[in-house]
Amino acid sequence: DVLDPERLIQCPLVKHHWIRARRFPYHLVKCKESNPEIAKKLATCPFNARHLVPQADLSDHIMKCNDKAFMEQDVVGRSCEPPQEQLNNGSTWQAPPCDEDWET
Repeated sequence: DVLDPERLIQCPLVKHHWIRARRFPYHLVKCKESNPEIAKKLATCPFNARHLVPQADLSDHIMKCNDKAFMEQDVVGRSCEPPQEQLNNGSTWQAPPCDEDWET
């Protein structure tokens, strides 16, 4: 199961590191700090910061990334909603009068 927090994921920086999915983001930060020369050679996917790929392969990864579909769905979903400014400007609701005096 892709959403299982206990599944093991191979570190993209050091191939013999296997980390639980729930700890993976923390491991990436530490591993990048510990391995700056390797980290320099990798690029971060714009759709999922957990995806680190060789810089030369980034464009190919972007075309095939599974998380791209989630981002596209989110963008399409938001384009169908009216902008927040229109919702706020068109509202006629007003707060009811309040007789409470918090100072007394």
